[in-house]
Amino acid sequence: MAAFVMQALGCEVAAINTVQFSNHAAYGQFAGTRTSAAEIAALYDNLVANQLARFDVLLSGFAPSAAAVEAVGAIGRALRTASVGKPGSFFWGGVLDPVMGDAGSWYVDADVLPVYKALLPHADLLLPNVFELEVLSGTKIHSLGALAAAVTELHSLYQIPHIVVTSVRFAEASPSITVIGSSKRVDGTPRLFRIDVPALDCFFSGTGDLFAALTIVRLREATVAARLEARSSWLSSDDVCAIELPLAKAVEKVLASMQQVLVKTKAAVDMAVENVEQEGPERGGEWERIQHLKKTRAAEVRIVRHLKDLREPKVVFRAVPLDSASEY
Repeated sequence: MAAFVMQALGCEVAAINTVQFSNHAAYGQFAGTRTSAAEIAALYDNLVANQLARFDVLLSGFAPSAAAVEAVGAIGRALRTASVGKPGSFFWGGVLDPVMGDAGSWYVDADVLPVYKALLPHADLLLPNVFELEVLSGTKIHSLGALAAAVTELHSLYQIPHIVVTSVRFAEASPSITVIGSSKRVDGTPRLFRIDVPALDCFFSGTGDLFAALTIVRLREATVAARLEARSSWLSSDDVCAIELPLAKAVEKVLASMQQVLVKTKAAVDMAVENVEQEGPERGGEWERIQHLKKTRAAEVRIVRHLKDLREPKVVFRAVPLDSASEY
């Protein structure tokens, strides 16, 4: 999905798939293969050999093993080395979308953690959820104050320029979901902002990929608008406040697009649920499995038919500073 979203917004993309699955795991069963570290390296090496590796952005996401993470890391470091002496010419987003788990559960083997941590100093942008932030920072997070401390720790310890924490919701009954972002100052201190969006009572598949892809594109766009594309890591000077950061402007657009798409996807899910209920009382066994598959299919984020929402978002949810005691 990420490659398609970036292409739809005008990016030339070369994608290396780290898995080749028939469908995502929420269906309950799938078939396919995981790309080995050797295959990832070979694919990239041949891009280099054919002079097709002149990339200015790397978006890295799910990798199925520690060895695969290391292979992706080697690509990022190679591109970083090639950009030495040309500030802003290469941006590594998403280790740093560290797809490791959510809601207290791991998606991958725990041995990927030290590999991810070794890559953090090379990243320009980190896109963790709360669980991943806990794992990377070693901090248990039950409040905005603890979350802010964890972001501050990663800025300081690993010198990560930009961090966006997704799906922040400490109470299940909360009517909103919060995204927390920060771009560090020269001394490593954070410039924290928050954006709240209405929570939708629905399971969706594909939101992480959609968020990461949109964030990379919109951050690049905001960086160019601020004339920062020649600055290292696209960082604003220290006098720029949190809500005026290119990162804040980017995430406002990202969340506008996502909310518009997810509201329309939820309508499809609701219709699927209604159709299932109209088919009569539960019958167990195979019938229940088929109904689950119908609902899961409806929950896949509907981006192809809603490209206008990606390209022309109506920004409603604005960034506000996260810097007062009342926020914690």
